[in-house]
Amino acid sequence: MEEEISQRIRQLRMEKKLTLKEMSKRTGLSVSFLSQVERASSSIAITSLKKIADAVDVPISSFFEDYENKNYHVKADEQKPFRIEGSGAIYTRLGGEFMGRTVEPMLIVYPPGQPNEKKINHPGEEFYYVLKGVMLVEVDGKEYIIKGGDSIHFPSTTAHKMTNPLDQDAKVLCFVTPVLF
Repeated sequence: MEEEISQRIRQLRMEKKLTLKEMSKRTGLSVSFLSQVERASSSIAITSLKKIADAVDVPISSFFEDYENKNYHVKADEQKPFRIEGSGAIYTRLGGEFMGRTVEPMLIVYPPGQPNEKKINHPGEEFYYVLKGVMLVEVDGKEYIIKGGDSIHFPSTTAHKMTNPLDQDAKVLCFVTPVLF
């Protein structure tokens, strides 16, 4: 999947007749990082992929066409788990596909130690409900232990990161804005 996304990024950049330098200005990502992503020699975080999608004026879902759903009702057998390079997590989109939607509902399975990411912040909100396991969530410098049945809801503009601290998978119901896929 990583290679397909890398090829799609390069294809879209070329279609828009953008140089790597112009793409860098539009996204705030370095030219060297963008070059590495296009060559599939560097993984990409979902927030960076969203910046690239916005820069070439496509929905981020265009990178995951196989996973699009054109219905309001999403049946269990239509839910296709996928991975994002650089994250060991397994994502499953739970929402329908329609114009104007503002929330992205997902089921996420975090293996032990995942996601292994730096603190990030971006526009929007995030809501997590732990179905199974435990998540350690840091928001604005404060750590929260979120156990099965617990939830956390915060503005994504606040610096945050999360990790599964146990040696078993954590299963989490998640709602994020803006729509990512």
